[in-house]
Amino acid sequence: MGRIAFVFSGQGDQKVGMCRDLYETDPTFRAVLEKLDKVHHGLLDSIYNSSDEELMKTINTQPALYAVETAISSLLTQMGVKADVVAGFSLGEIAALSYAGSFSRESGMHIVSKRAEFMQEDSEKYDAIMTAVLRLDEDKVNEIADKYDYVFPVNFNCPGQIVCSGLENEIKSFEADVKENGGRCIRLSVKGAFHSPFMNEASEKFAAFLDTTIVDLPSIPAYSNFLGTPYGNSVKDVLAEQIKSPVLWQKIIEDMISNGVGTFIEIGPGTTLSSIIKKINKEVKVYSTGNVEAIEKIKEEVLC
Repeated sequence: MGRIAFVFSGQGDQKVGMCRDLYETDPTFRAVLEKLDKVHHGLLDSIYNSSDEELMKTINTQPALYAVETAISSLLTQMGVKADVVAGFSLGEIAALSYAGSFSRESGMHIVSKRAEFMQEDSEKYDAIMTAVLRLDEDKVNEIADKYDYVFPVNFNCPGQIVCSGLENEIKSFEADVKENGGRCIRLSVKGAFHSPFMNEASEKFAAFLDTTIVDLPSIPAYSNFLGTPYGNSVKDVLAEQIKSPVLWQKIIEDMISNGVGTFIEIGPGTTLSSIIKKINKEVKVYSTGNVEAIEKIKEEVLC
């Protein structure tokens, strides 16, 4: 089975009512959400009683996903399933660092709420979006993006899947160019050009906020999206840089595998990261955690 990695999902997997069966049946999951609801008032309503349109707003999405992911990782710990190493995709990195002991769950909620606030502010300044490019390699995507002033390859997910951020009017032309070159694009369910220069101000504000916050070094290896390797002696600067910089996800997963990880458990409501990891390496074990059935499978196969 090898070492176990917890990988915490990012924006895009959110939906109203996510993990409801876990909330209704698992006392550990429910207790964590209720505790975080006292820190971030309205959290439970946002997760279970809002609209998809409201939950899709960055300022609501990020705290909601952080809370759900923190509750899932707590549930797994209670079961006896623990990670040897962690990583989080974009906002998931906050939950990963919380799991690794860099800050408490409650402090993590304050951190992710501020991150969401700053990124929402920058998102509202531009008519910008994100699109996933499929079937083309990194060199070709970079070549096409270089034709545009405001299109940036930002998430290097796996072979044949690179996400780009940019202004919507340029993204439309970019997508047409991608199609002409044999690729296809899928728009992401996020509003904003994350991990690009459009987030420069958010990154600066987040860095200033982190300077007022206690952030310890992780107690287990925790990978940085910005570095593509585990954090070193600096967490705050690297975490702030992440907002405006590409996510090196394929590099992270490949490095984990080369260092003995054989089992990946996606912490979150969906299966996006599970699908990406399977495209990077078909030999590793991959599990999701978004419902009771998925958790039962982990009990049967990981705890056996």
